[in-house]
Amino acid sequence: MQLRSYETIKNDKDEKVKANFSDPFRLNECHDEAMGMVFNLAVQRLNKGEPPCEFSWFVTGSGGRFEQGPISDQDHGIVYATSNRSNDDYFSELGKEISLGLNIVGYPYCQGNVMSSNPLWCKSLDGWKQQLQAWMKEASWESVRNLQIFYDARTLKGDDFLVRDLKDVFYEYQKQHPSLLKRFMENVKHIKNGVGPLGQLIVEEHGTKEGSINLKYTAFLPYVNAVRLLAIKEGLYETSTIERMNRLARMNGYNPVLRESRKYFMTLLKYRNSLYKAETYDDTHYLSVKELSKEEKKEIKRILKDGKKLHHYVSNLLMR
Repeated sequence: MQLRSYETIKNDKDEKVKANFSDPFRLNECHDEAMGMVFNLAVQRLNKGEPPCEFSWFVTGSGGRFEQGPISDQDHGIVYATSNRSNDDYFSELGKEISLGLNIVGYPYCQGNVMSSNPLWCKSLDGWKQQLQAWMKEASWESVRNLQIFYDARTLKGDDFLVRDLKDVFYEYQKQHPSLLKRFMENVKHIKNGVGPLGQLIVEEHGTKEGSINLKYTAFLPYVNAVRLLAIKEGLYETSTIERMNRLARMNGYNPVLRESRKYFMTLLKYRNSLYKAETYDDTHYLSVKELSKEEKKEIKRILKDGKKLHHYVSNLLMR
């Protein structure tokens, strides 16, 4: 199939997002389709033939977790089977072209530079194994952050066994070094309160977001971080928070604590997608409290309290 241009992909993506923003599952399918087309066009534009060896182009962040909102930035990387001069050059150039194409299609460059255009996120399988080992041994704030980002990797194009192989390296290491999970928990220990001591929603008091609550830091991250840490502890391959919850609920007595959390997290996704008319990626994290009904405010409070409760449960489990 000959794809015409990144602009064509953008127009198609924008129309589909507009039509499906209220359905979190279908919305993420639309993003997958658009990003997959960007990859295919990047290969064509490179004009060097098909990838020369087995590879995985993976998305991570909210894309890896199948939790993208209507507007989303880039988070992706490449792992390929064999390193040599030709392969290294091919995937390096491909990674740069993918990042360029995604930006044109409407996925802004990642501010943290988690992109295939960054050599840190574009390596051979052996190169990735060495990098994971270095990150795990160092366990600095940045290394732990990178490890958690990688654990949300989901293959969008290529061979998933390469990513699974790397996650096995991750799992085996943390089993032998339990202090690593504690270091992970320390990295995400502090969460932003969304509910005050008198039961009021805590909103932004100044600036353009005045009167709004930051859903990313008060609601999403407590759920996402807590469930990811349980997934790492148990060696799960699933990447979406809901799929991880479903799998965890069937093992090691997690069901009682996760039963309500699954329902609340799905509701949270729908609230986030209600921000479809947001103009920028940053805007998609802020929910205006004054536009909520009395019942909606109560529901948001329940979600925030449950997320905090789940986060504390995981913290107590891993830090003891």
